[in-house]
Amino acid sequence: MTTSANLGFPRIGTNRELKRALEGYWGGRIDLQELESVGRRLRREHWELQRDAGIDHIPSNDFSYYDQVLDACVMVGAVPARYGFSGDVVDLDLYFAMARGSQQDGRDVTAMEMTKWFDTNYHYIVPELAAEQTFALSSTKIIDEFTEALELGITTRPVLLGPVSFLLLGKVKDSAVEPTELLDRLLPVYEQVLARLAAAGAKWVQIDEPCLVLDLAPSAKQALERAWARLRETAGELKLMLTTYFGTLGPNLDVAVGLGAAGLHIDLVRGADQLDDVLARLPAGTVLSLGVVNGRNVWVNDLTASLELLDRAEADEQAKAIILPMALPPLYFCPARS
Repeated sequence: MTTSANLGFPRIGTNRELKRALEGYWGGRIDLQELESVGRRLRREHWELQRDAGIDHIPSNDFSYYDQVLDACVMVGAVPARYGFSGDVVDLDLYFAMARGSQQDGRDVTAMEMTKWFDTNYHYIVPELAAEQTFALSSTKIIDEFTEALELGITTRPVLLGPVSFLLLGKVKDSAVEPTELLDRLLPVYEQVLARLAAAGAKWVQIDEPCLVLDLAPSAKQALERAWARLRETAGELKLMLTTYFGTLGPNLDVAVGLGAAGLHIDLVRGADQLDDVLARLPAGTVLSLGVVNGRNVWVNDLTASLELLDRAEADEQAKAIILPMALPPLYFCPARS
């Protein structure tokens, strides 16, 4: 069985509506209600566009007002102390203060660090972590957007930045503390999110662990194994798609296939040569997701080349998996600071 899926849909809008709305809000020309209305309209248009195009697995929580790593920060309550967070719910004004800094309403705080998202021209907000860091569910955006789509009759596959990749993308103030040492404090939030998504009716959740294409220290590999053991236990009947992109699994292949995810996504645009190794090691019954559409290329996709890769996978006698051709990797977009 072959189905289609998308890892993430560009959220800026055909006519750059989100960019204009954000600049309007930051400049005081529109209010919060109007900004959120633009966001809802864009999400609906993009979900319906993908549904009408026949995509089987449509993502949610791929929309962001700034970038998805910042969204993960606020989801888990990783708000630096200088912002005066009360420990309840992160609102959009606090969210934007973290992204851009704020010098108004008696607040004078700097923005969080921004850096390149892997080898793209996109940026993400770097999580600021501390040795004494605590985490708590402080945004229900991922659940809210899943139910928002469900009310439109569209059952989406929510997208979640994996806990280990989140930590490795961050910086801990105390250089003596490894980011993965904070994992056991972080995981309860992820478990809470998965439980709430399952209760809301989700069938699949896409968990992005792009760190799996990097050179990983033994401690990071152990953290992945520990994290995914707990995520699998929490998920129950909820299926988890372990998603990698921007390179090959290489020496991390055995780690990836050993995490026990219901599905594994690999990048065949940047790493077509890994297909045979993955097919040989993929556990029976695992859904195999193949990234064959280059979302970073402005040119029309080479459908013949994509189909040849899919045919190779389906014809492989050792492949005991469902093949899903996946579309573009998520583009983590930060508007320019101004």
